[in-house]
Amino acid sequence: MVSARRFASDEPALFKSTVDFIRHFSKVPDPVVAVSSRESDVSAKIAWTLLGTTLFQGIDYPAFVSVLSALQKQFPGDRLWNLPVPSVKEIQSCAESALEGYEWKLLPDIPGIFWSVGLFVRRHGNMLEWLNSRTPEGIWRDLGEIYFVGKGNPRPKACAAIYRLLIPAPIGLGLDCASPKRPAPLPLTMGARRFLAMLGPARDDSFADLEPEKKQKMLDDYCKILSPDCPYVAAHALQFYLEWGKNDFICRESTCRCAKCPLYEHCNNAVRHD
Repeated sequence: MVSARRFASDEPALFKSTVDFIRHFSKVPDPVVAVSSRESDVSAKIAWTLLGTTLFQGIDYPAFVSVLSALQKQFPGDRLWNLPVPSVKEIQSCAESALEGYEWKLLPDIPGIFWSVGLFVRRHGNMLEWLNSRTPEGIWRDLGEIYFVGKGNPRPKACAAIYRLLIPAPIGLGLDCASPKRPAPLPLTMGARRFLAMLGPARDDSFADLEPEKKQKMLDDYCKILSPDCPYVAAHALQFYLEWGKNDFICRESTCRCAKCPLYEHCNNAVRHD
């Protein structure tokens, strides 16, 4: 398997196009932060970011934003954590209405996740004070208390939540913790997986057969080269690669159906305009 640095050196045209792709999609808001940022209170922004990150799995982006937006509208701000908590029926009815028939395997778990995030906030109190007093490692450890975040390593949902809290807007909330050190690893989204397998360092190998640790290292190493000042920007942008949007892939919708995409000449999934 070729290293990320060697791949970038051997494929200068593709590497430059990828950097341009990242520059374009670095301006596309993160779907979780786009919703949580609607809250006026900082503690609520943090709490809703934790909820959104925990829920964001196995669902396309527009459907996810619809569900999270509906939950926030019906249970705004501190309704997420103040007692009495919403009932199973209230939470599921809200989500089902927003999904409009869209099938989502996580639907039965939404009330449990909602309550777990609320319990987390009640346990730790003011969310901004909690964040300011923790190192990234401490945040990562605390987030294991939330149902569905996971207990093992690397716990990608916890890492994604930390980045969303600390990275500047529009892709994060731009808040501070007790240490400037950023967490690793980077979020290995489905879009990033597709990119690595189709256009990245794994394109001549079977990415699916690689060990999870090697997949993660490949993403971390390549993003550091693509975006040295902030590797998360590269990881953020790659999540939109061939990810379904409202009517087509998000990357197509954002680039005039591929015509203005920097990866047009390299991507076999590009819509040709001959």
